[in-house]
Amino acid sequence: MYTAYCRTFQSSMRMGMKLMNWRKPDLLQGENSILKLPVLIQKLNLKTVLIITDEGINKLQLMDSLLEEMHEQNIEFVIYSKTVPNPTFTNIEEALALYYLHDCEGIIAFGGGSPMDCAKAVAARIAQPTKSIPDLKGLFKVRKEMPPFFAVPTTAGTGSEGTIAAVVSNSDTHEKFAIMDPVLIPHYAVLDPVLTVNLPPHITSTTGMDALTHAVEAYIGKSNTEETRKYAREAVILIFKYLLRAYEDGSDMKARAEMQRASYLAGLAFTRAYVGYVHAIAHTLGGFYQIPHGFANAVILPHVLRFYGESATKPLAELANIVGIGSITDNDERKAQLFIEEIEALNRKMNIPSKIKGIINRDVPVMVERAIQEANPLYPVPRILNEEELFYLYQIIQE
Repeated sequence: MYTAYCRTFQSSMRMGMKLMNWRKPDLLQGENSILKLPVLIQKLNLKTVLIITDEGINKLQLMDSLLEEMHEQNIEFVIYSKTVPNPTFTNIEEALALYYLHDCEGIIAFGGGSPMDCAKAVAARIAQPTKSIPDLKGLFKVRKEMPPFFAVPTTAGTGSEGTIAAVVSNSDTHEKFAIMDPVLIPHYAVLDPVLTVNLPPHITSTTGMDALTHAVEAYIGKSNTEETRKYAREAVILIFKYLLRAYEDGSDMKARAEMQRASYLAGLAFTRAYVGYVHAIAHTLGGFYQIPHGFANAVILPHVLRFYGESATKPLAELANIVGIGSITDNDERKAQLFIEEIEALNRKMNIPSKIKGIINRDVPVMVERAIQEANPLYPVPRILNEEELFYLYQIIQE
């Protein structure tokens, strides 16, 4: 009965999503495309914008060229740089206060997934000023247009520049949840590979595996369209071809650019086809232990794919085929297994472990409950899992 309820809910969502108006961000692409952003802002006649970023971006001085060009274009700006990994309610409310204090008219999200999530949550609060952050949890709680929003990713992983989601954390309860609404898709996105050149190798690897998780979970789910399958396939091809290159040589501009494209395409895929239990588990680990999301996804992904068993065999075999894993004599079950093993091999080559340290057993029941609440009935996973099965997964991922 429970599985039938979940599948019925997912079927209804799938039909409803087809009727929705999905926008894609207008893209500025290529080396130094960040310098085109101030001209665009000026054309939109925005006098003052809020830039949401983090301290790491400030220290790396990645925004310097943008800020100089904004001065040249006489665009006022104010910077919020206190965003932490797994952005908190405090981050969101502090940035929101700055937006109102300086009479801002638009938002630039500059950084990785955390500044993106923080900025989207701020935009959601602006669109719905009478709703608190918890009031916005879940699907379709915003429904009013946000201010002009410019996404500038400095990692190739989250795909937030093309997605409907903002993931935020309540530091008091250790709960991590998503605000999801199509109005949160950025209006504009800048894919400038120069901004990713100085990423540390471990950030390159884990954010890249985050993108792979998005593409794979979207592809193996049951709410795909031909369009999302196409996005996911292309993302998987690019990641298998270019992630290790970007990891081994951060100055490889071709690899950096293609990983940005892969991240964006994976974002387009999962924002319509959803993710699965890998994300549900990873979100709880981020909420409880501040484990970086991409790292958690990278470790968890092969464990969950293997646990799905026969229910995910066919789509995993298809992904194996498109990246040239296995031989023509291998059956689907063998190809699916080889695909999972290739993910594990990629992790090893990038020094990502196969288990996660620091999980406290007494926390697991609460994390299981929250993972179930996030995933069921929303995520159209290959196989609906129950609490006992989720509990088992938490056991096999921990060191």
